[in-house]
Amino acid sequence: MSTRPVLLALAAVALTLAACEREAPPETGTSPTPATAPATTDTVLAVAESDPDFTTLVSALQTAGMVETLNGSGPFTIFAPTNAAFEKIPAADRDALTRPEGQAELRRLLSYHVIPARLDAASLVQRIQTGGGSLSLTTLQGGVLTARVDANGSVLLTDAAGGELRVIEADVVGSNGVIHAVDTVATPG
Repeated sequence: MSTRPVLLALAAVALTLAACEREAPPETGTSPTPATAPATTDTVLAVAESDPDFTTLVSALQTAGMVETLNGSGPFTIFAPTNAAFEKIPAADRDALTRPEGQAELRRLLSYHVIPARLDAASLVQRIQTGGGSLSLTTLQGGVLTARVDANGSVLLTDAAGGELRVIEADVVGSNGVIHAVDTVATPG
């Protein structure tokens, strides 16, 4: 992922400019897949399974019993923590979440990263701009992530605990939604 921050910065600038020219997204919170995105029949979960940067996430989703949900019709936007993001969590806490008695808390944590709408990067940036510089996103878990764009053009999310997540790769497209890789695991509070 070493080239992704540079590519993301370039893409963010292009998306910001493109977002200024687009109409507002439908009130349902969904938007069409960008015309440049390749068509896929793979769900967001299948797309994540094929990406080596999401092996920890996929394993956690399986442990949490979220496979059926994310293979469903959606639409979903997943702010997907990378393997490196999960490594920031102390090992004892990660172990506790993967035990049977931690399954409910793991599901709560993971569903906090899922928005029940399809928001590609251009739509997300546009809605942030339309919202006066920030956008509240209600997660599948029921909590809120607040999105904004920083001075470098990167999308930042603030979780309920005040932690910040940075989108480091945008618009990984699945048939039922879109994945945006993030550098930190969000805390639902």
